Amino acid sequence: MSELHSLPRSLPEEQAISSRAITEFVKAVEAKELELHSFMLLHHGQVAAEGWWRPYRANLPHMLYSLSKSFTSTAIGLAVCEGLLSVNDPVLSFFPDDLPSDLDARMASMRVRHLLTMTTGHDDDAMTRMRATHPQHLVRGFLHSTVEFEPGAHFSYNNGATYMLSAIVQQVSGQTLFEYLQPRLFQPLGIVGATWTKCSRGINMGAFGLSLKTEDIAKFGQLYLQKGLWQGNRILPESWIEEATTPFLPVKSESVSDWEQGYGYQFWRCRHRAYRGDGAFGQFCVIMPDQHAVLAITSGVRDMQAILDCVWEHLLPALEDAAARPAATDPAVDEDAVALAALRQQLEGLSLLPPRAQTGSARADRVQSPPPPDLQYEMEENTEGIEFIEFQFQADGQCLFTQWDERGEHRVLIGFEEWTENEVQIDPNTSRIVASGAWQDENSFVMTWRFVETPYVKTMRCFFEEGTVHIKSSMNVSFGSTELPSMNGKTRGIHRFSRHIHTEPQSE
Repeated sequence: MSELHSLPRSLPEEQAISSRAITEFVKAVEAKELELHSFMLLHHGQVAAEGWWRPYRANLPHMLYSLSKSFTSTAIGLAVCEGLLSVNDPVLSFFPDDLPSDLDARMASMRVRHLLTMTTGHDDDAMTRMRATHPQHLVRGFLHSTVEFEPGAHFSYNNGATYMLSAIVQQVSGQTLFEYLQPRLFQPLGIVGATWTKCSRGINMGAFGLSLKTEDIAKFGQLYLQKGLWQGNRILPESWIEEATTPFLPVKSESVSDWEQGYGYQFWRCRHRAYRGDGAFGQFCVIMPDQHAVLAITSGVRDMQAILDCVWEHLLPALEDAAARPAATDPAVDEDAVALAALRQQLEGLSLLPPRAQTGSARADRVQSPPPPDLQYEMEENTEGIEFIEFQFQADGQCLFTQWDERGEHRVLIGFEEWTENEVQIDPNTSRIVASGAWQDENSFVMTWRFVETPYVKTMRCFFEEGTVHIKSSMNVSFGSTELPSMNGKTRGIHRFSRHIHTEPQSE
């Protein structure tokens, strides 16, 4: 990242923020076993604190899921500013060649603002029916869908609506959403290395699919905090920022849920007069105007509200106190110097531990025990389409794991009680996997794969018996069950597992 575009750094006390409060925030999320991958706290546009839990790193992008929606909304704002469309334009007007013959009156009355506020009138996510009815033409699938309520009268979280915003940007600009945002948003903010997935027709998904680095998320939040200004240049109109972050839903102000504070143009309102873009499994861009603060978070959690609860409990009071507390001119001799040193030590030591060998497992003694021979298994039919797998245990305790499926051969080097980085080509994409493994007893080996550019972590528990392997896999987070179907395999020979593994030839 160019230093020209990197956000300025400062110490918490230089921003009148207590280091102790940030330490307590980190301790709280770890105590609640909320797996954060990174966070970055900005105050008055400066990075007051930041951290990445190894093996996640600052230079790696992270899948944002629905936090992508806030960027799609921003593209609509830019297009409105350029006169390419209006939020009151009928959705149908952009796609005259894809209209159904029996046009639904509710669909005909739908406007761009209904897409933005997810008040299209659908009683559920239109994306499901779009994919079911027109999988190769999602725009047509949306326009041909049934609208159960009058547009504007009913809210339903709707990925299909945001996809249509992306399609509209492409229709009016002649560029994909991602291409359109490059010179207007990403380049001015110094965001490089971003990616955004497309549908089969070359339209960015809009509702999800954007990957950015943590600092990029923070920059985006700072742009909104500054009402559309960036380094003295106007990127977005202030009026659009106000409009986009105004709730268009009834607000349950007494609720402790941050999902019942209202919804704007692809932004959620929060408690404490804050607002945010967020994505599944804990991707956050929280803007706190009253505190002049932005908080960017990436993670892999099931309980997103729990993260926000920690923010409000530990960080918000410190940010509120900062307004009345003088900044330290020399934190090295400030009374909070001890707290600052403790915070530094904590942030430098952030880590997600790899699997550990169980005490008493002879296989953990990788120096004195010779490595087992290569073990290859033919797999029974399974949902992942894996045909063969092979374990190649090495003298240093590492394991080269190989699987074969219809896409080809994929190898992952598994570190022994330490993370080992891999780039695995799963056509057409390359996944960055950081993997580690350890023996749990004489016959069971556990592997953890961290897909470090996503929220996902896969754990595989491999149980070996004579000539067979049984693999039980699970994910840390999922839109469905986190437990994956088990897999079974058999060798061509018989492998006996005891203190050391040896192979007996197959009898003819």
